[in-house]
Amino acid sequence: MLSVNHVTKKYGKFIALENITLEFENGVYGLLAPNGAGKTTLMKMLATLLFPTSGEILWDGIKITELGEQYRDILGYLPQKFGYYKNNTPRQFLRYLAALKYIDVKVVEEKIEQLLEMVSLHEEADKKMRKFSGGMLQRVGIAQAMLNDPRVLILDEPTAGLDPKERVRFRNIIHNLAKDRIVILSTHIVSDIETIANQIVMLRQHKLLCCESPKEVCKRLEGKVYEVPAESENKEIGFLLSERQSENGTVLRVACEEPPKDGVLVAPNLEDVFLYIYRDGMEG
Repeated sequence: MLSVNHVTKKYGKFIALENITLEFENGVYGLLAPNGAGKTTLMKMLATLLFPTSGEILWDGIKITELGEQYRDILGYLPQKFGYYKNNTPRQFLRYLAALKYIDVKVVEEKIEQLLEMVSLHEEADKKMRKFSGGMLQRVGIAQAMLNDPRVLILDEPTAGLDPKERVRFRNIIHNLAKDRIVILSTHIVSDIETIANQIVMLRQHKLLCCESPKEVCKRLEGKVYEVPAESENKEIGFLLSERQSENGTVLRVACEEPPKDGVLVAPNLEDVFLYIYRDGMEG
């Protein structure tokens, strides 16, 4: 189990995260918050790239700072942007990183082949990465994070810049990986985690707002989300969440305490809650 106990991170007088307490077990945790809310700060502390100003992070009851390399041996990390050699092929790059991670040479080649197959890059394994799309590079990134078969996999904004097809492929990979490990996925793209996350972690004003199942998170707006025709006579229709086109014209999706005229009550989704909670534009 990975535990975060009363962790605060400060940069001078600026508080990036305040008194965060979380427990992670096997499964997918979607860390959901606007840009600047502290998602990356938390992930870097979990990856030992930053250290808490106060509080502690434990793996099976022992501080990760005390475990040192022993903890990093069970850790896989994909930052928002990872460095790579453009003239390397995926196979060459993974061999290089395997050497840096001191992975047994007797199993390296077989492991690399398995990972290239897993991320659907087997046919591109010997092509130079300078020609790769953003999605292909992210798949290389996932493969390198999995080289040591980590028990904790940390992915920071892994779908940023990916097209819809690549994002679906990514979600399928993560779903399969999370069966026997902790996967912590940071994003502000709600659809990337709505269908695969076991728990949603939300931050607000640099504090923990919740760590709940998607179903529980959505209950926060239960009975408050309506779809209303755009030409409705309501002058104050509530908070606008989104709009869509239907056969009968534009339909507005709104959150309000009282049923609006012509409104049809609908089930809230994770994106509704995200937009409503962060409606004032406050980061975190």
